[in-house]
Amino acid sequence: QVQPVESGGGSVQAGGSLRLSCTASGRTFSNYPMAWFRQAPGKDRVFVGFINENGGSAYLADFVKGRFTISRDNAKNTVYLQMNSLKPEDTAVYYCASGTPKAIAKPLEYNYWGQGTQVTVSS
Repeated sequence: QVQPVESGGGSVQAGGSLRLSCTASGRTFSNYPMAWFRQAPGKDRVFVGFINENGGSAYLADFVKGRFTISRDNAKNTVYLQMNSLKPEDTAVYYCASGTPKAIAKPLEYNYWGQGTQVTVSS
């Protein structure tokens, strides 16, 4: 019902910034929690951040705290991931996911996934 579509990826130098967007059409967007994950080549898909239905609760993985922020604008059916002070190890495909997870950091807890957007950070 809430199929995410990511945008905003690209290539930047270390220390730069990008803002990713995740948009889903539909009148029930505000009823669903949303999360960001990322997957680097040869690595597992890992949790980046989570935001609840109304934006009142958000969680970030330790390795991005202080650099990334997650927010949502339900009027625009959009969730954002603002990425600052990017590092080469942030290079990955970033995915937006929605669902009703029991454990927010587990990919299998999410029902709907976007196609992903590539983020490449050069040193």
